[in-house]
Amino acid sequence: MKFITLFLALFLLISCDQKNKISVDTIITDATIYSVNNSFAEASAMAIDKGKIVAIGTNREIAKQYESKNTIEAEGKFIYPGLIDAHCHFYSYGLSLQEADLRGTKSMGEIITRLKAFQKDKNPTFIVGNGWDQNDWKVKKYPTKADLDAAFPDIPVVLNRVDGHAIIVNSKALKLAGITKDTKAVGGQIEIANGEPTGILVDNPMELVFKIIPKPTRKIQIAALLDAEKVMFDYGLTTVNDAGLDPDIIHLMDSLQKAKVMKLNVYAMVTANQKNIDLYLKKGIYKTDNLNVRSFKMYGDGALGSRGACMHKPYSDKPDQYGALLAPVPELKEVARQIAASKFQLNTHAIGDSANTVILKIYGEVLAGTKDRRWKIEHAQVLREADFDYFKFGIIPSVQPTHATSDMYWAEDRLGKERLKNAYAYKKLLQKAGMVALGTDFPVEEVNPMLTFHAAVARKDSKEYPKGGFQMENALTRAETLRGMTIWAAFSNFEEKEKGSLEVGKWADFVMYDQDLMKVEENKIVKMKPTSTYLKGQKVK
Repeated sequence: MKFITLFLALFLLISCDQKNKISVDTIITDATIYSVNNSFAEASAMAIDKGKIVAIGTNREIAKQYESKNTIEAEGKFIYPGLIDAHCHFYSYGLSLQEADLRGTKSMGEIITRLKAFQKDKNPTFIVGNGWDQNDWKVKKYPTKADLDAAFPDIPVVLNRVDGHAIIVNSKALKLAGITKDTKAVGGQIEIANGEPTGILVDNPMELVFKIIPKPTRKIQIAALLDAEKVMFDYGLTTVNDAGLDPDIIHLMDSLQKAKVMKLNVYAMVTANQKNIDLYLKKGIYKTDNLNVRSFKMYGDGALGSRGACMHKPYSDKPDQYGALLAPVPELKEVARQIAASKFQLNTHAIGDSANTVILKIYGEVLAGTKDRRWKIEHAQVLREADFDYFKFGIIPSVQPTHATSDMYWAEDRLGKERLKNAYAYKKLLQKAGMVALGTDFPVEEVNPMLTFHAAVARKDSKEYPKGGFQMENALTRAETLRGMTIWAAFSNFEEKEKGSLEVGKWADFVMYDQDLMKVEENKIVKMKPTSTYLKGQKVK
């Protein structure tokens, strides 16, 4: 009798406990979850409902309070917040997937071979290619139009350098663009040799050519966005900061997201021309669950690889060249002044030490007396010693660790030993600013965020070069790097209350690996790929 009474009591207790459990959409158990909260706490389980995290803790804690028809046993896998690329060109990358891929080419001859194959496959009336880099060639000099003219005399060809700050074009394209030896080049360069253009254009003059490239159809634009999105999810990226978009593409993204065709989160930086500034200052900040339009992207200078980055002193390997600002200082200041008078954020491309000085001074002037503006310097690649202190005052460095490991082979040639000491100085920037937002700048670099992680921590490229790491005094710890790819990036976007860490009330954006990013051997980091990616609680990879 006592046994029966005890059994009934236990049955009633279990039944009562079951009835009191909260039903949720998904439960994850048996994982190692890096929350990336303030204490960098770990957990083993979490409950998700309506796309958000409702509880996180131990297996026992979650099982006691929650139940779900969709319980996922992670079998010891490692979970991190969804990765954020704090600076990339998502839409441009998508377009590049529709164009000729020239990444990794070792000569102009190899470029011609790829272009011929692309022409045979696509039969285009206008050839556009992306990704060449003369620094990877045996003869590290800019190419000329001669080879392109010989191979493609009757069809215009425009080939973007890997950094997006120089192009090589053939004579057909030059003619269509109306470019001659007498065309003026302001904020850049039209290279001339033997009294005629060589086909190389750097920075602003490239716009003359871009105007003649046929605009992509809506079908191509949609394919570009969706093709790029698939790559993002494959790599565990759940939010991308697209650094320079026009309203038409922002509107298209919004339409696709609202139709549930596109799911990726996008932090959109609007290209800071006067037309766009007037439009968005009138419209105001625009925010949905997937899209955040609250910033402008301004360009201070060009890139180091094409010697367009604006320097205080001439390039060490070209003593007559300083690079250039892409607009006069009063124009840059006026853009900043207009945006400072609004609630929008300004994010400015600044690579050379002179460009960084100019932009940081402008920021300091127009933001005086304001709080929590979170304006960013995109790249912050080469700085003078005195300029690091600007980052103490709420300016956020948005940097790309793989730039250091890509440029290290030739950066000293461009800068000399002394200037190189304050280049790619991510630890020093972190110490001054209190955070760094980390990205890739793809398609300038590879999309893979594990290359970012590895370059930040090991200061080596994917070939594990150099053996001791490049300027290791500026390496970041693994925890700092993960924060830079998650919560600090989210903070830089004014989104830290909804993403960037795995905490109650935030979106269930997370990525799962079968190795521990915090402990795996350094040389295995670049080979890591997610086993799955979740966006708002839904599996997207």
